[in-house]
Amino acid sequence: MDIGSLSSLYTEYLQKTNSDSSNGISRMSQDSLKNASDEELMEACKQFETYFIEQVFKHAQTAMVPASESTDGSTQTLLDYYKDSLTSEYAKLASDQQENGLAQMLYEQMKRNYEM
Repeated sequence: MDIGSLSSLYTEYLQKTNSDSSNGISRMSQDSLKNASDEELMEACKQFETYFIEQVFKHAQTAMVPASESTDGSTQTLLDYYKDSLTSEYAKLASDQQENGLAQMLYEQMKRNYEM
């Protein structure tokens, strides 16, 4: 496997991850929100919470962890892939813990505003 194919796999992974994270809410229009079941709405809220936590982790990582300048391009691509995968898993775990309650607050707010 050459560097170009690794790079394209990584790009595809990033695109899929970003679309999967935001799919739950972006698919729901105002009409479909009124027709959504409680489970579907809560799942969309959990997906948003996971995405939000992931973005916070990524920002904190780039702000606090200095980039390694001693690695070549292919190694850096693999390191970036690993970091993104690990960050995504950490975000899923943090969201599943339900200790921050962002998904629950968002769910309650949507129920109130859309009178479901």
